[in-house]
Amino acid sequence: MSESKIDTRLWSSKARNLSPYVPGEQPQHDNLCKLNTNENPFPPSPKVGEAIAKVLEQQADELRLYPAPESNDLRAALAQSYNLDINQVFVGNGSDEVLALVFASFFLKERPLLSPDIGYSFYPVYAQTFGVELVQIPLEEDFSIDPDAYRQPCSGIIIANPNAPTGLLLSLADIRKLASEHSNAVIVIDEAYIDFAQIDESNADLPVSAVSLINECDNVIVTQTFSKSRSLAGLRVGMAFGNASLIEALTRMKNSFNSYPLDKLAQAGATASVLDTEYFEQTRQQVIDLRTSLTAELTTLGYKVLPSHANFIFARPKDGNASAVASALREQGIIVRHFDKPRIAEYLRITIGTAEQNERLIDALKALQVDASVVAE
Repeated sequence: MSESKIDTRLWSSKARNLSPYVPGEQPQHDNLCKLNTNENPFPPSPKVGEAIAKVLEQQADELRLYPAPESNDLRAALAQSYNLDINQVFVGNGSDEVLALVFASFFLKERPLLSPDIGYSFYPVYAQTFGVELVQIPLEEDFSIDPDAYRQPCSGIIIANPNAPTGLLLSLADIRKLASEHSNAVIVIDEAYIDFAQIDESNADLPVSAVSLINECDNVIVTQTFSKSRSLAGLRVGMAFGNASLIEALTRMKNSFNSYPLDKLAQAGATASVLDTEYFEQTRQQVIDLRTSLTAELTTLGYKVLPSHANFIFARPKDGNASAVASALREQGIIVRHFDKPRIAEYLRITIGTAEQNERLIDALKALQVDASVVAE
């Protein structure tokens, strides 16, 4: 049914006026090279399937029962992995649900919420949904975040770090500064891609994740997901880390909305993923290495590539014709993400694929350059 024929007379004014989030395209075609939704190119840990199969073997006794409402086994595994107490860990049905609960728990106030003008495009949708005033702070010319630009009254600040779609990383020093200067506001650091952040080899002992700040800064809450670095986008598991009072607020909100967010299979699979640290480290490093190689190849082709700390890169073709390049790639079955928005319309966001997928992309881009040069002649 086309939108023009939908009868909205029974809708609430809220539903009628919403502008929903539009996720990355999920096309279904043979021999598709899908580099547009930041999925991990590697499968999840084999132990995930084993854990889920074990639950299914006990189907008669297990699936007829409600799951553990607070996912305590998973939270305990995460707490141990991050050296936290279990009451500093929250889990939900994907990080999108966790973020929605964050908005509902902390930002329904008279003061506005601050966020970069270029970032995760779900934030404005959440703000509209929950009636939160959102003030977007422009990124610098190089797409970096200037903490000093956030010196204004607010109920909170939310930043994707590494940022999406740029892949740039805000330092812990800058996050600490934001938390200190806004001690009565909640600082949300959305770390969907943090596991792909490149560690500074000269300071390898320094942490990268803002989880390291939560015992120091009681107003910092960090969200993460199993969808990216743990290859479990189809399982829908997200988490948040913060001091016990922030986690209690999220728990109260969750239990007023959906008291059993994670089913038994998701809890079992996610717990197994957390415990398989060796597989996690191997695949995480492989993605980082593939990102380095793809960045070098694109740079050789004349692309401007921002220094990415995510499992994608943000790249500008030499002529800035990103839309044309995306269309030409699509004709060859290669899907990348193009945002037709101010300041970033000349860039492509390209998910890091397997070595074979990346090679197919580079070969296609080389062919496009050859074709363009022939036409120019």
